[in-house]
Amino acid sequence: MKKWPMFFAIYFCVCLLEACGASGSGAPVPGGAPSSEEQSGGEATQPAAVTTVCRVVSNDGSLLLAGMDGDPNIYTLTPEDDTNLAAGALVEVTYDGTVLESWPAQFSGVSAVETAEGGFDDRCALYLQVLEDLWEVDSGLNGDVTYIGVDLSATSLTDSERAAVAWAFAGKHGGELVTGTWEELAEQGYIDRENLYWEDGILFSIAEKEMGGVYSLTPVTFDAEKWRSGLGAYFFFDCTSVQTSGGHWDGYTIGGEAIS
Repeated sequence: MKKWPMFFAIYFCVCLLEACGASGSGAPVPGGAPSSEEQSGGEATQPAAVTTVCRVVSNDGSLLLAGMDGDPNIYTLTPEDDTNLAAGALVEVTYDGTVLESWPAQFSGVSAVETAEGGFDDRCALYLQVLEDLWEVDSGLNGDVTYIGVDLSATSLTDSERAAVAWAFAGKHGGELVTGTWEELAEQGYIDRENLYWEDGILFSIAEKEMGGVYSLTPVTFDAEKWRSGLGAYFFFDCTSVQTSGGHWDGYTIGGEAIS
């Protein structure tokens, strides 16, 4: 009868020794993940480099970029080397595949920023200039503004380009950015629909218009407006700009102006 306690004691010691040996053999701990060395057979792996194409929206030492090819994000990037990249250029950014979740977003582990071939189009810079010109006229409408609304939904800019232009403009003037049409902002409670008034904000909008005829260069016609109330607004009518063969929008002319 006394042999059984001795047997269980020996069996317990054997199991304990096997467990200790397994814990030091490099086997994964339950709930843990294998190291990069274990995944690669003993050699540490490096993150795969990723290259993405973006549009330069502005360059003041730090690049403001709009994602291309369906990428809705906007990015800020300060290259290690001085760069003369102009607004409108396409760039290829090579990074480690990680994007920091900020707004604008930021690339992690950038290893190269290079100009992409072709595709130059500085319509973003054109519309930023239009918004600035609207800000300057009838400046009394800009007083006591907390929110700056921007509506570029009726332009041919991509979603990311619209977001970048709106962010740059609102940030320059210290306002909290909201985007949307007049109706959308009224629905969200920013604009007092009944009294036609935005007490603590002002809405800037640009809307492109169709043009008939055949042209040797590419033109665009648009209206632009800043709106504070039914009795406080300023309008640019029938503005026209022409894109050169190199992709540059060479300023714009205003067909007419109005105030209410």
